[in-house]
Amino acid sequence: MASFSQTAKHEFRALFSSLSAYLFIALFLIVSLFIFFWVETFFARNLADVRPLFEWMPLLMIFLVAALTMRMWSDERRSGNLEMLLTSSTPVWRLVVGKFTAVSALVLLALLLTLPLPLTVALSGPLDWGPVIGGYIASLLLAASYASIGLYLSSRTDNQIVSLIGTIAICGMLYVIGSGTLTAFAGQRLSEIMAYFGSGSHFLSITRGVIDFRDLFYYVSLTLIFLLLNFLSVEKLRLAGGLPGRQYRRRQMTVFVVINLLLMSNVLLTKSTSLRIDLTQGKRFSISETTHEYLQLLQQPLLLRGYFSARTHPLLTPLVPQLRDLMREYEVAGGGMLKVEIIDPLEEPELEQEAGQMYGIEPVAFQVADKYQSSLVNSYFNLLIRYGDQFRTLDYNDLIDVKMRSETDLDIRLRNPEYDITRAIRRVLSEQRSGKGLFDSIGKPVTFRGFISTTQRLPVGLQKLKQDLDALLEVFEQGSGGRFTVSIIDPQVDDGAVAKEIRSQYGFRPMVLGLLKPDPFFFYMVLESGGQWVPIPVPEDLKKEHLQASLEAGLRHFAPGVLRTITLTMPAAPDTIFGFKRKGQASYFQIEKHLRESVIIRKDDLSSGSVPAGSDLLLLIAPESLNEKQLFAIDQYLMQGGAVIIAAAPWKIKLGSDAITTAKHETGLELWLAHHGITLREAIVMDAQNSVFPIPVQRNSGNAVVDETQNLAYPFFPDIRRQGMENETGITASLNQVTLNWAAPITIDARDHDVIPLLRSSTESWLEEQGSIQPDFERFPQSGFQSGNDQEKHAYLLAAIIQGRFDSFFKGKKSPLFDVQEGEQQLAVDVIERSSADGRIILISSDIFLADSVIDLATRATGSRYLNSMQLIENIMEWSFEEPGLLKLRGRGDYARTLLPLSREQQRLREYLNYAAAITGVMLLYAIERLLRRRRRRAWGELTTDAHR
Repeated sequence: MASFSQTAKHEFRALFSSLSAYLFIALFLIVSLFIFFWVETFFARNLADVRPLFEWMPLLMIFLVAALTMRMWSDERRSGNLEMLLTSSTPVWRLVVGKFTAVSALVLLALLLTLPLPLTVALSGPLDWGPVIGGYIASLLLAASYASIGLYLSSRTDNQIVSLIGTIAICGMLYVIGSGTLTAFAGQRLSEIMAYFGSGSHFLSITRGVIDFRDLFYYVSLTLIFLLLNFLSVEKLRLAGGLPGRQYRRRQMTVFVVINLLLMSNVLLTKSTSLRIDLTQGKRFSISETTHEYLQLLQQPLLLRGYFSARTHPLLTPLVPQLRDLMREYEVAGGGMLKVEIIDPLEEPELEQEAGQMYGIEPVAFQVADKYQSSLVNSYFNLLIRYGDQFRTLDYNDLIDVKMRSETDLDIRLRNPEYDITRAIRRVLSEQRSGKGLFDSIGKPVTFRGFISTTQRLPVGLQKLKQDLDALLEVFEQGSGGRFTVSIIDPQVDDGAVAKEIRSQYGFRPMVLGLLKPDPFFFYMVLESGGQWVPIPVPEDLKKEHLQASLEAGLRHFAPGVLRTITLTMPAAPDTIFGFKRKGQASYFQIEKHLRESVIIRKDDLSSGSVPAGSDLLLLIAPESLNEKQLFAIDQYLMQGGAVIIAAAPWKIKLGSDAITTAKHETGLELWLAHHGITLREAIVMDAQNSVFPIPVQRNSGNAVVDETQNLAYPFFPDIRRQGMENETGITASLNQVTLNWAAPITIDARDHDVIPLLRSSTESWLEEQGSIQPDFERFPQSGFQSGNDQEKHAYLLAAIIQGRFDSFFKGKKSPLFDVQEGEQQLAVDVIERSSADGRIILISSDIFLADSVIDLATRATGSRYLNSMQLIENIMEWSFEEPGLLKLRGRGDYARTLLPLSREQQRLREYLNYAAAITGVMLLYAIERLLRRRRRRAWGELTTDAHR
């Protein structure tokens, strides 16, 4: 071991004794920094990752390592030193491993000098260190394999140029064989085989932040193969020293057996997916506990089938193996209750016909090219999730995320496949269950408590409803397996003691039919479980099916994983003229479509004065001039323990083609919010930390006019980062950034409630109270707006959760539904004066941030589909449904971690600091090497002096 260490040290010092090491390190750092900041335009990408550093690493290492290793053995042969080494007592294997260790150590040193880059990114945004660690491990392994190839070829010739060209050729061939450029010409199966034996695919796999044993074994095998060949090559040169030919042939046979075993082991390991370590934040490439929990709910086999064509778009081809590996992990986690199938519909016509007729899966035409022609190909990239008679399908639009680097360069990757698949499994599970099946997912006993007067005291309509209630309760009891009990009490007995108790506990007061029939009665229902209670509203039309829906909605409150139903109130579709939308009117089609993927949506304007039965949540988007009945519906739904999400603002924004205008806007909720201590101030928040506004401009280029888009730093788009997000609920865990466009400040004085500040602007925020949001470059040529230096700046609350017991806005008032004409028989439901402890108001002080036009603006600005605003609403809903598992699972996705807003000067400063760090590192190495050389010379001088004495 001492001899090996001395050999490695000698070779390492030899590299630094000439300019080879310094040229290698300097060239490596210069090229890496140039690619990172200029070729990949790091700050323009606006992503907090170091992918640009590693994406070019396989090609960069080919040339640099080849140049570094070309002289390692060739110089020894040309100078005649090799004969002296081979006749020494040092074994050949120590010489081979010593040179390899020296080259690898130099590469490691060069990689360590690039550490300022990830540190710069970490200071500029939320960096996930898992892919960074994986990238450095992959780079070192790749360089080690290239070094072994270079050393072998260097030992075969005394010509450095031949060694250089041969190393570049072999390393380049290993890289190209698995690249998309070459695999695009092959079928899916052949392309997967080529990708596995190519060095680039394994490199990309590790740089994700996943240390897969197959990838490690591939690089170790490749390195060992060429080190063994190097050993044989040098050992053959020792034959001149008298080594018996039989012993050499025995060693040669042993080496070839080992190489064959390594190759066969790589082939056998292609099917293994369990031996790996996920280094990413949140373990986003591993099956989560949430997925395991949903798979444990399976009571019959679930089919997960992938439809993938052998010939598809080249950018989709590398995603197929990733999906297939993930599907196999689902199969293992399912424990025999989940079946995975992967088919090519074009090769199986019967399954293709079934996919189209039963599941609506159709091929998509992609532009592909082979070595002869370019053509359109009908290709499949779909997933089917089927459970019982329910199914869901996912296509490439649901699974991938497209990032535009330039007009001709696209970055396509899987967005968050586990979340998409698990959400689809959750949906088919929910749809397969009936009302009876709800109890299978409720772990604790549920008690129905009815506070209902005797039949003689009830109106005629409620007498029939009570009979229907008894029948429904009997069905629920029979299907609950002993987990559902019923307790019905008449509050008008015992001198009204029960009536006083339920009024203080639940806020229930006696009901009356009308002015002509003032006899009081009770008809209240509550579900209780685990210390929580949920009121069951009386259906407005007194129909049995609506009463059943209300009971099932109450049960779903205690059943995780059951598909929820929300009531959505939002503006009607914009007016159209000859099929075109009227300018300036906002539409909200995208948020509705997005939410329909995870919940059942019932659209209702609340004009009846009540929220539809069976609603698990009420979502109000851009409410406008709500009347008393609509307000009563919202108020009473909150009193019943419901959650109300409100996205509203006191300003109405109109986006025109030539101007942006504002007008004061009345939601109808002002007095109701003020009753609960909540105020939306009539101002708009301006923030120095903001997102950009993409503005189309025209530029003269010679005799032509070029249309292009410029990004304007727009202070009315507060860019909310982790510092402005709460960490208690997990709602924002999956969101690294949210833009609340034209948001108003919220003030809350709710002493009796729990307040959770959800989103805040930065501390460099100020207010615009006149509604002037149009940039004025004549008055303010640099930014178009006042800097706000003359105003007090601090963080403003832009979204909040208020929860607890609420007093009704209509407490002590007559119900708006209490309007009975003489001679009419109409039930007037009385006011519930106090809510349960589960009541929640979630207020977001912007509505336009969910509009289609604003989401499209954000998509244009970021270069990828912007989903953060819609995901915020979906996260709030899942938190309200008390399903934290899905929130955690969503946070594991490969979502875009954007940078903090940096000025041009700050960007240049960080770039120059990295260049300065690289130069300092090289100079420091030179200084250390010179110091060590002087010490060695001094020691040698002292030794020779002692010898003379």
